[in-house]
This record gives sequence, C-alpha cells and structure tokens, in this order.
Amino acid sequence: MDPVPLIVIALGLSLLMTAAWVVQRVTGSSGWIDAIWSIAVGLGGIAAAAWPEIGGLNERRLTLGILVAIWALRLGTHIIARTHGAQDDPRYAKLMQDWGRHGPRNLFLFLQIQAAAAFVLVLAVRLAALNPQPFPALTDLIGFALLIAAIAGEALADMQLRRFGKAHKGAVCDTGLWAWSRHPNYFFEWLGWVGWAVLAFDPANPWSLLALAAPALMYYLLVYASGIPPLEAHMLATRGDAFRAYQRRVSAFFPLPPKKESADEPAGRRR
Repeated sequence: MDPVPLIVIALGLSLLMTAAWVVQRVTGSSGWIDAIWSIAVGLGGIAAAAWPEIGGLNERRLTLGILVAIWALRLGTHIIARTHGAQDDPRYAKLMQDWGRHGPRNLFLFLQIQAAAAFVLVLAVRLAALNPQPFPALTDLIGFALLIAAIAGEALADMQLRRFGKAHKGAVCDTGLWAWSRHPNYFFEWLGWVGWAVLAFDPANPWSLLALAAPALMYYLLVYASGIPPLEAHMLATRGDAFRAYQRRVSAFFPLPPKKESADEPAGRRR
C-alpha cells in the first residue's frame, strides 16, 4: 500500500482540526468542532477512496466515495443545524472548565488526538477501496447493507430526538428508537464503521483486519470516553431523577427491549 496518500490525508486531517480549534477560539463556541470533524472524516474518506491510482476510478472506489460523502454530509449538516443558535457543547464546556488557564493549549492537543482518531477511521475506508476482490463480493453486499442501515438508523434517531425536544422541552426522550437504547445515534454510528471493516475484509490479506480498528476505536470513544460518559453526566445534572429512571429501564448502547418500570419510579418524560 502506497504510504503517500495516507501521509497527505493525515496532514489534511491535522490541518482541519487545527481550523476547528481556531473557530472555537474566534467564536467561543465548541459546537462547531464535531461538525468540522465529520467533514474532515468525510473529505479524508473521499480522498482515501478516490486517490488517483494506476487504472483510475473503478466501481468499488466510486461507490465507497459516494457512501462516505453521504455519511459526512448527513452528519455534518445535522450537527451544524443543531449548533446554529445553540449554547456551547456541554462536553467541551466542561473540559475547558476543568482545564482552566490551560484550556486553549489542551483543547488544541485534544483536537489533534481527534485528528488521529479520524485517521484510523479513514484507514478503514482506504483498505476497503484497495480490496482486490471482484466487485461486488459477498462482503461488499453485507458491508453496504450495514452502512445503509447505519446511516438511515442514525438519521431516524436524530429526527426522533429533534421532534421530541421541540414537543417536550426539558424532558427525557424515551420514544421510538430511544425506548430501546439511550444512545441509538451512537449505536448506528458504530454500526457504520463495522460496515467499513466488512467492506475492507479480504481473506487473502491479513492486513485487511487493520480495518477492525475503526469500529473498535469508535466503540471505545462512544461508550467509555467522549460519548456516553460526559453526555450522561450532563443529563443527570439537568434531568435528575427522570434520567436515572430512564437509565434503569433502557440499555445504554445496544438496542434491547426496555425493562418494565416499577410503580414507584418517576416517568421518563417527567421534567
């Protein structure tokens, strides 16, 4: 595998996350960071799929480039719409508060770590693009099914949360997909990267297993690091007993049938 495309992509990701840091310093809002990160992964993924090679674009690379573009456009526009006119992202606000006077420096370093995480994801796209199997192979069909389900599922979860928030301000969303998982959007985001690992899999090339790093990293980040822990800490601080009851009833990540609520527990929608 030619290292030049990956080196160029890595530098591009670092520059884009540097731009995210500049935007945060200028606007004072960290809500744009995740939008820029999504766009960075999208651009990096498109470059990874379509980088000029001998023989040019083929059906596999073109299809993968379109899929990663759809994912990035959907997620990026959703985050931008959510950020516009909203308050600062509570997760980043808490980090800046904890870092104190070292906040700007630590945020810059933190965003470079995010650039490195983005590179791991883009590597999975690159490995999928270089898969030499005839297209479409069985793994391609499975991977496409997972990706399409993931994009659609995450979009549905975001739409349900947005509509619920408008109708029940200050309440805990516990309907639709949110009745089965406290973070269905995170679950479907992870599922999409499982799809990329499947697309990259080549039985004749053990190096293709490196693509498994993408869903593994995404699972760790969402479940143990920058996803669920800080978000649920914020929800407990702002929703209190209603969110505690929701935690007892509903699976944190994987969609599962909700547990029955006992009579003495507060309703999930209670403010």
